[in-house]
Amino acid sequence: MIQITLPDGSVKAFEANVTPMDVAKSISEGLARNVISARFNGTTVETVTPLTTDGSLILYTWNDKEGKTAFWHSSAHVLAQAIEELYPGAKLTIGPAIDNGFYYDVDFGEQSISEKDFKAIEDKMLDIARGKYDFKMRSACKAEALELYKNNPYKSELIENLEDGTITFCDHATFTDLCRGGHIPNTGIIKAVKILSVAGAYWRGDENKPQLTRVYATSFPKQKDLTEYLALLEEAKKRDHRKLGKELELFTFSQKVGQGLPLWLPKGAALRERLENFLKAAQKKAGYEMVVTPHIGQKELYVTSGHYAKYGADSFQPIHTPKEGEEFLLKPMNCPHHCEIYNSAQWSYKDLPKRYAEFGTVYRYEQSGELHGLTRVRGFTQDDAHLFCMPEQLDKEFKDVIDLVLYVFGSLGFENFTAQVSLRDPENPDKYIGSLENWEKAEQAIINAAKDKGLNYTIETGEAAFYGPKLDFMVKDALGRQWQLGTIQVDYNLPERFDLSYKGSDNELHRPVMIHRAPFGSMERFIAILLEHTAGNFPLWLMPTQAIILSISEKYEKYAEKVLNLLENDEIRALVDHRNETIGKKIREAEMQKHPFMIIIGEQEAKENKITVRKHGGEDLGMITIEAFSEIVQKEINKTLKPF
Repeated sequence: MIQITLPDGSVKAFEANVTPMDVAKSISEGLARNVISARFNGTTVETVTPLTTDGSLILYTWNDKEGKTAFWHSSAHVLAQAIEELYPGAKLTIGPAIDNGFYYDVDFGEQSISEKDFKAIEDKMLDIARGKYDFKMRSACKAEALELYKNNPYKSELIENLEDGTITFCDHATFTDLCRGGHIPNTGIIKAVKILSVAGAYWRGDENKPQLTRVYATSFPKQKDLTEYLALLEEAKKRDHRKLGKELELFTFSQKVGQGLPLWLPKGAALRERLENFLKAAQKKAGYEMVVTPHIGQKELYVTSGHYAKYGADSFQPIHTPKEGEEFLLKPMNCPHHCEIYNSAQWSYKDLPKRYAEFGTVYRYEQSGELHGLTRVRGFTQDDAHLFCMPEQLDKEFKDVIDLVLYVFGSLGFENFTAQVSLRDPENPDKYIGSLENWEKAEQAIINAAKDKGLNYTIETGEAAFYGPKLDFMVKDALGRQWQLGTIQVDYNLPERFDLSYKGSDNELHRPVMIHRAPFGSMERFIAILLEHTAGNFPLWLMPTQAIILSISEKYEKYAEKVLNLLENDEIRALVDHRNETIGKKIREAEMQKHPFMIIIGEQEAKENKITVRKHGGEDLGMITIEAFSEIVQKEINKTLKPF
């Protein structure tokens, strides 16, 4: 008999060679019908894998992230089979599960694929799925695997890098694919599929290697789920920050300036400035001091910090000066500069904590194929801050930063979020710098703070930064998509690397602890996510224009200007549409520009010294005084923008 421990802590005894599906059946038939994947002792297994030792078992359904991964990974096999049957001679490479679906990279040779072919592939996939073919794993020796793929250089390259005895295949129907495992029981569970798009992709991400065709797709266990997902995709297209950024005249890009380097237009620059001022005001109350650092630094600075080893080879190359051997780098991170600011003076324990904040622009060379609007750029501005404190101050300082992050989220309408404690991967110590003792202290400090603040958090191993663990905030937007926004990191390592110190009450020198934090993360990415979350309808306090004044005719221009002046006196951002257009056209265009309030001026309004107000979306507030309108605006702002 073997002992199987379930997630609730209960332990059940089974005969050796019991399968995860057998365990599910022993719990309930309903669970067994829905189980599609499993994990045993931390390793993904098939639902029919025999279990031969004691261990912990987790059963996954479609509602679990791991279940979806297995579902989409299995669907990628079905896509590959469909392509192989429809495009004889096409060479398959790899096909992983990704967020919301999967893809397969294919060398189609002289053949090609376009949108007109999607329906035929979908039909073929569904035809295969209806066969209810079991997914079966088997081992193979290296010679057998190479023989199978002797006409496929891509698969052969993968196999050459594998050790004999570690090579496995997955079979279903008449199809075989090189695979490590993690599948649903059979193809019949796949009820709905959709080919989403095709794109170019270099083999193994290397632009010096052959270009392949990447076929993106998704699949679901119910047609209803697919229909809902496609509707969500359509809404996401409307909310795409690149589209909205152009329509709202916030930012642009120029090939002459360079890929991944956004240009902020006047409205976008004003939006950024309001976000910066909002955070600066909160930071000032929290005891932060603003600093400014240059966009470049000597190479040695980043060698000391460890950033050169992390980013140097794959980032912008060194800048050489006329002086022999002198090299500078574009700044990849702000923290080394802030360490040197701290090092510019000798501090006492009475001076700590020191909290340095900066909206600092940094540069990383991203591959052109990875650039995406504002969410993946080569130059971006971080709302960076670094706190230097005594070890006994760490707990309070970390919790205070959590409060600041939650204040930012609440003021901008991000109410649905979880926290993720990102720890080092103990199996790969070479990925990190610093001693094990420091890592353990830092990790425990973050876990304790998350518990004490009552955060809904998960622990993710292997997601830490190279110099320390972190607390990441995972926010769900209006479409249910999850984004990482806001991060707080505990760092014992950089203070050692930069030999930072303070004089303690014992008159001896001690090492401070460093906290890295960025509630926005980067201004570019944060604004992109905020744009898509709100569909451009920002919180009223943040809107570039809070009200637009529309006069019915030129006769009321003078009164319109008077209204504008009165609103500006009440610190309401407004403008007048002076164009000689019909009031209907002005309203339609104001709606498209997402102005929160439209103030309509005509004969009656001018006569009674009032205004007629219409909200974005069509709600009519009627004719009211300017004072009453100012009160409405202030109440609306106060709903989201609370005092810190």
